[in-house]
Formats: sequence, structure tokens, C-alpha cells
Amino acid sequence: MDIDAIRQYCLSLPHTTEKIQWGGDLVFKVGGKMYAAVALEDRWLGRLSFKSTPEGFAELIEREGIEPAAYAARYHWVTVVPPHCLRDEEMRGLLRAAYDIVRAALPKKMQQQLSSPPARQPKPRRTSRRKPSRRGKRH
Repeated sequence: MDIDAIRQYCLSLPHTTEKIQWGGDLVFKVGGKMYAAVALEDRWLGRLSFKSTPEGFAELIEREGIEPAAYAARYHWVTVVPPHCLRDEEMRGLLRAAYDIVRAALPKKMQQQLSSPPARQPKPRRTSRRKPSRRGKRH
């Protein structure tokens, strides 16, 4: 998957937001918590990092082209080095798993907010065209 395909897939997941952080990383978040990042700087262009389970982390780092993520390996993050050694379908599955791991770890209140439909905006009230009150007027 190229950067555009990764971006398109991540943004298709419910409540995902994107942000450029640390000068050159495109970061994908759910509920304000990061679940994946793609390097946009020339030196690291296309490196994809994402959250994994402890078991998945151990399996993934055994594969060619996948390494523990710098500064985040202790939190079970991996980095896929381009050219990506994963098939597109497998990449989508791992990104979805990263999303699910992070979403499940959100506080219950945040999970409920993400699960409930957006609040309906009240309809604007129509102004009535009543005649002015005669109270207080003398004839």
C-alpha cells in the first residue's frame, strides 16, 4: 500500500482523525489516541508504524522488513519499512487491529461518545407573528 492508500483506509475507520505531528509524520488517531503513523520526511518516507498486541508484536518483528518502532517498541508498536513486505489485505487487517486495540483502551465515557450517534441539533424556533399584547394599555 502506498501512503495515499494507507491514508484513505485509516480515514474510512469510524471517528479517525489525522494530524501532522513531529514535523513530518502523518498520524491517525481515534478518540485522541494514536494508532498508526506514516513518515513523510524524505529520509524515512513511507515507513508505517502501528500499535500491535504483545503476541502480534513478537510475531511481526520476526518478519523481514518489520522492526520494533523507535521509541515505542515497549508499547508494542512496529514499523514496516518500505518497500512494504505485507500484502494490502494483510496491511488493512493490521491497521484495523491497531485501531481496535486503541479504541478498546479508551476510557468508557469516550467509547460511549464514539458509539452513540451524533447529537441532533435542535431545529431553530420560528418566530411567531402574534399581535402585540394589549396588557397594560388603557383605552
